[in-house]
Amino acid sequence: MLEIILYTATGIFLYLVSDAALNQIEKMHGEPLPNRSIIFFAIIFLLAMVLFPMIRMGLGAGA
Repeated sequence: MLEIILYTATGIFLYLVSDAALNQIEKMHGEPLPNRSIIFFAIIFLLAMVLFPMIRMGLGAGA
């Protein structure tokens, strides 16, 4: 049960961080980026590929 809550909270965190990062990138760029959803997906995917294995190792499920 703890794993479900932890992964759900991490997913919400990833969404919020990815959105903030994309907004910051757009602010530096000066205008909305074309293909915004693809860039958002790339950001959240990379963050998930880093965080989810760390959670798994932290829970003792192995590498």
